[in-house]
Amino acid sequence: MTVEPVVAIVGRPNVGKSTLFNRLVGGRPALVHDTAGLTRDNRYGRCDYSDVAFELVDTGGLDPDAASEIIGASIHKHAREAARNADLVMFVVDARSGITSVDRDLAQELRASGKTIVVAANKVDHKNRDALVNEFFELGIDPVFGISAEHGRGIDELLDYVDEQFADWERPAEPVPREEGDERIRLALVGKPNVGKSSIMNCLLGESRALVHDMPGTTTDPVDSPFSFEGSEYLLVDTAGIRRKSKVYEDIEKISVAMARSHIERADVVVHVIDATIGATDQDAKIAQLIKDGGAGVVVALNKADLLDDESLAAVRQSVDDQLHFLDYIPFVLTSALESQGLLKLMKKVAEVGEQAKRRISTSELNKFFEAVIEHKPPPIHRGKQVTIQYIAQVATRPPTFVLWANKPKGVSMSYRRFVHNQLRKHYAFRGVPIRVYFRAKRTNRKPKR
Repeated sequence: MTVEPVVAIVGRPNVGKSTLFNRLVGGRPALVHDTAGLTRDNRYGRCDYSDVAFELVDTGGLDPDAASEIIGASIHKHAREAARNADLVMFVVDARSGITSVDRDLAQELRASGKTIVVAANKVDHKNRDALVNEFFELGIDPVFGISAEHGRGIDELLDYVDEQFADWERPAEPVPREEGDERIRLALVGKPNVGKSSIMNCLLGESRALVHDMPGTTTDPVDSPFSFEGSEYLLVDTAGIRRKSKVYEDIEKISVAMARSHIERADVVVHVIDATIGATDQDAKIAQLIKDGGAGVVVALNKADLLDDESLAAVRQSVDDQLHFLDYIPFVLTSALESQGLLKLMKKVAEVGEQAKRRISTSELNKFFEAVIEHKPPPIHRGKQVTIQYIAQVATRPPTFVLWANKPKGVSMSYRRFVHNQLRKHYAFRGVPIRVYFRAKRTNRKPKR
């Protein structure tokens, strides 16, 4: 599997890094407040733009004066590590405040790193403030873009530059092709260690196929197991729990994580098992991001639900909504593997999501629907010229993937891309599966040379 490029957002506190992160990944996953240093842990998201998708890292504010404090030292360590591991660094500054001594120190450190760097001068929310950008060329980093993360001004130009830097990046590998005639739904069980994945597997198979123990990490080898359920054929894979990277010390655990990623990539549907007695954690959010990036359908199983009362279950559901906010299209099922509760409903959801994952919509139906969408909200004007969309087609399933051919694909703003994505999901109700939407250059009918 080809790894996507990584972009780190860095800068001193309170310059708008989290607001920019939210703008690029969509929604409001990072808490934004005017209190300096609010972002303490790195946050991760994914940005799709034009032909390139990249992983985005939102880091805490870098402030040398706070580096001696315990929390400040931790923030510095994580932010600098993110910058070191990134393929491109977005250095965010506050255009209204001008260059500060901290900005100069950070610019010097970033230049010495040898990384590809772009300066995003934030809070340029009106053309009257465009001139504020010129001062930041003194930092010795080129290019400098004036943006407004809050209002979206200048974001497309910034992303065009990022797109150019990754133009030659090797694209992610195609999904593993299934054997001809194999119509089984590939089902993977993933989650942290000791959440009950193997117990659920044994219930579905009707036998103790995998070792079950209360010690985290006792499952090390994924086991492919074919089984039938209400007339449908499945191939079930149980994977070892995915731990935080900092806790993966043994080679056997590293292998388990790598195999879990692999099985997520080739699954049609993933059951993300979460311990209901604990609720969703940051690690669950990272696992969910792996599932989303892999393109599989997903059902969340809140296991061990029999141990909680209604009030506690409501709090757990809220924790899942908060941590997995970027998977707002997924169904949830309460289960108890030990009591064999909720598994019938779980498999019905898996079957429904499996059907959605392989669903294909005809080109004629799509274009009829999309004519009404364009009439309601036409594409934006880009650099004085109207963006026109020729037609739309579904080009793949597992996950459903759509391509819109346009005369100026890079002129389609991120907000319009999200609008199209949301319209497709709303109209066709792709419950439990991610959908991919890409814009490509308009096809031309050229006569062959004689």
